[in-house]
Amino acid sequence: MNDEWLIYRGVGEPHDGIDGLPPAPPWRDFDGGPPVAPGPAAATPDSAAARRLGAHRQAAELLRPEPEELEAINAALYLRRPLLVTGYPGTGKSTLAHAVAHELGLGRVLRWPVVSRTQLQDGLYRYDAMARLQDVQIAAGAGVAGPPPGIGTYIRLGPLGTALLPTEKPRVLLIDELDKSDIDLPNDLLNVLEEGEFTLPELERVADREPEVQVLTDDGTKVTVRDGRVRCRAFPFIILTSNGERDFPAALLRRCIQLKLGQPGEKRLATMVTAHLGEEAARLGADLIREFLTRSQTELVAADQLLNAIYLTHYAAPPTREDLADLLIQRLDRSR
Repeated sequence: MNDEWLIYRGVGEPHDGIDGLPPAPPWRDFDGGPPVAPGPAAATPDSAAARRLGAHRQAAELLRPEPEELEAINAALYLRRPLLVTGYPGTGKSTLAHAVAHELGLGRVLRWPVVSRTQLQDGLYRYDAMARLQDVQIAAGAGVAGPPPGIGTYIRLGPLGTALLPTEKPRVLLIDELDKSDIDLPNDLLNVLEEGEFTLPELERVADREPEVQVLTDDGTKVTVRDGRVRCRAFPFIILTSNGERDFPAALLRRCIQLKLGQPGEKRLATMVTAHLGEEAARLGADLIREFLTRSQTELVAADQLLNAIYLTHYAAPPTREDLADLLIQRLDRSR
């Protein structure tokens, strides 16, 4: 495989490859601005990154992703398209977002977990009209002089809304378990993902009086929104994950780069164990890894079950060790 074109290389060590990303194709070139600084909270990876990547990840960085993974990730970066990652639970779908953010120095991963009640509005922003009304009433009852707090005090951008701010470098956004959503959300996402922008009607209505309003981001920092509109500058690197529990509309699929992750093999499982628990744990847990692989041929099991088993059985002696492993690695495709 020719690696010269790769921006994300899967090497694990941070580098400045994102600075070499070519300009976007004309149909994916966005002109939001003026540029917004993400702020200190956004620039630093949070504890979620360490949990996903592992405390010993430096010892496991010799195993690069498969070529098809690298190609799909880089295609999404070059084309400014979302990456739709499908696979069984525990195959590392969500970890990809943290791996890309870590290696390319893109800061904290914005995470939007999806459930059956999730709506597009949840990802874009929240306006707390009730709190604003209560503050006005409290101030009036207390005879407090002066104007009430501005409308921006009651608006907070969600993960998707924050990712679409006009930053110089792309933010990384994880939209987790999209297949858990109701039937409308994938279609509702189409326009935002295509246009790279959205409006805040509450701010549009007051734009003639307040063209610039400060609001809170998902990172907890304040940014200025102009004329009630947010438009990206560098399209975010978006990973949408799915456990394959439903089909998505063709309109969404054509807007995404698609990647399907299979069950990890012995070498990748050992590397994952090394990254999280260290080389000694991987060596002592080799028998559990082999047993896990055997069972994964006919049963649905998840890699995090293996991690739990290797961690806990480190403290137990046979035959308790085998019993604990069997307790923790239970098949997920049917009850036992």
